[in-house]
Amino acid sequence: MKFTVLSLFPEILQAYFESSIMAKAIERGIVDVELVNIRDFAADRHRTCDDAPYGGGPGMVMKAEPLAAALDSVVSEVVNTGGRRTVFPTPSGRLFTQQVAQRLAVEEHLVLICGRYEGIDQRIIDLYVDEELSIGDYVLSSGEIASLAIIDAVYRLVDGVIRGESLIEESHSAGLLEYPHYTRPEVFRGLKVPDVLLSGHHAEIERWRAERMREKTMAVRPDLLAESERTSD
Repeated sequence: MKFTVLSLFPEILQAYFESSIMAKAIERGIVDVELVNIRDFAADRHRTCDDAPYGGGPGMVMKAEPLAAALDSVVSEVVNTGGRRTVFPTPSGRLFTQQVAQRLAVEEHLVLICGRYEGIDQRIIDLYVDEELSIGDYVLSSGEIASLAIIDAVYRLVDGVIRGESLIEESHSAGLLEYPHYTRPEVFRGLKVPDVLLSGHHAEIERWRAERMREKTMAVRPDLLAESERTSD
């Protein structure tokens, strides 16, 4: 799978792709990454990529011309199999969920546009963007963080990146929040690991974990529990 990220500040993104599981996925050829500096496509000597909004108002808007040129350099590629999807992370997009991540994980090529300032010229969205996604009901100062959140949720679902059994009981994958985890030492600052996890009784352990998943979901996200019960009927 290939990720292409268009940004005014690609250096913000670079370290992420050089670290941890992502770096290993790239080294093994499972994931490919391209960082595109939008400023490289600006036509003037000052590499101007923003301007005042039509109609007045505070802030600046990312200009259409350099962003379109950057996108044209990306979408002109020939993709051998599968497809390409262009995503614009924005607070005004539809909510990004685990289910959306699972859907995007089967794409061959994801192109992400990192917005800045007040956003990007609407004509770029009209002409190039397949999907506008929001990672939550809040506003960030840039699209780089939101793009990395989407990439991190998606790439780990790609075949070969993480063992499949590690993904099965994660929060949101089964409709509920994940159960608590413990490791050595058995007692830490007076708190002991639950006896059932030390029993070796696999059926009891599974039952305990299922109960904790329901308890956590009821306490923190009762809406998820209601949805899980509705879809299971």
